[in-house]
Parts: sequence; structure tokens; C-alpha cells
Amino acid sequence: MPGSLPKLTAMMLVRNEADRYLTEVLSELSKFVDEIIILDDGSTDHTPDLCLSFPKVRLYRETESLMAKDESTARIRLWDYTVNRGPEWILAIDADEVFEKRMAHEVIGLISQDEFDAVEFRLFDFWGDRQHYRVDGAWDPWVKRVRMLFRYNPRQTYSWPRRKLHCGRIPLEARGPIPVYQSDIRVKHYGWVRTQDIQRKYLHYKEFDDSDHLKSVLDSPDKIQLETWIPEKVLPF
Repeated sequence: MPGSLPKLTAMMLVRNEADRYLTEVLSELSKFVDEIIILDDGSTDHTPDLCLSFPKVRLYRETESLMAKDESTARIRLWDYTVNRGPEWILAIDADEVFEKRMAHEVIGLISQDEFDAVEFRLFDFWGDRQHYRVDGAWDPWVKRVRMLFRYNPRQTYSWPRRKLHCGRIPLEARGPIPVYQSDIRVKHYGWVRTQDIQRKYLHYKEFDDSDHLKSVLDSPDKIQLETWIPEKVLPF
């Protein structure tokens, strides 16, 4: 339809997220995306029911966890479900990530232009509470950005690295040398806020990962550097 906006589709993997941040994540996403494709990775709580309470969600379910065995299999399956819905732009987001509220206003400009095909954002890892984020070592959000939003090309063949862990949230072709815009819109990542989540994620990752960055998850408090989150000022659009 002439003058219509490109279709923006979010894709997300979830597992047992009902009592964490999923309600907030889906509430915020629903304000600015057209559709949310979710692959439930064998949840044993009421995560599927929570997902279906949001009208924009299209839910697909696995009876057993794919992520526990091979992350790439889960990512590829989610990708196939997503592209079958006819997206024009895809937002790859996790169930514990929330954009600043200004994203709902500014995303229209990001997906309505023809100068770049991907957008990168700074991701802030909140640590211990929802007022402070980590800045030491590889946790520093000021020196890196994460590519989360990209234009989908139905004529392009997309592929994923076959890895059991850390295979990436977007396909390889969307990570390559394509025109990219670095946005100053911030993303809040709550995955490391709760002590029980830190321990759980560390135990899962250490089966496949022996990097210094993973080891830093268990750093003593004197080694962890935090900064205070300063909320954005919402403009009167």
C-alpha cells in the first residue's frame, strides 16, 4: 500500500520467563512492532499463556529445550518461523531486554529510510539491581554496540554458524559489511540482575565456554565497576 510503513517483526526465544521480565518486554515491544514471533523452548511454567495474552504474539512451541543441546538449532527454527511471516525489518531481542521508551517514537525513522540496512545499539548489563550497570572489562557498553535490527531481504540466502553456544542472535549475512547505523538509543539488559540468574547462567555457559569474560561473571565485588543509570528525558512528541 502506498505510504504504508515497512513491517517490523520482532523475534525472540523464551524458556521459563513468566516470573522474570517478559511482561515488561512484551508490553514495550507491542508499542512499536507489528508482530512478535516467539519460540517457546520447552517452558515448564506459564510462559506460553503469558505470551498468548499479547495480541501481537505468534507463538511456536517445543516440548523439550533445544537451547540446552544446541543453540544454533533453536535460532534457525525461530528464524524460519519469522521469515515465513513476511517481515521487512527484523528485530532480534531477548526476553530480558528493554529499549528506552524513545524507541517507540524513533523506530519509524530507522525503518523508513534507504541509506542503511542494519542498526546497532548499546546494551547495558544491569548488575545486582535495576539502577546500576557494569562497565569493567568486556562489560563496558560505551566501547561496543550490538546489531539487533536489520532489513530482511527475501532474495538473500541466510545462514547460521553451527555452534552449541554463542551462535549469535542474527544470521551471518546480517552481521557482514552492510550499511549500518549506530543508534544512541540504549537497551537495558536485566539478565544479570538477580543472584540466582547469575549462578544459573554461569553454570550453563561454563559447559561450553572457558573465556575470561565468562570467568568475570564470578568476580568479587571489589573488581566489579558499576555506573548509575540515568533515565532518558521523554520528549513531548
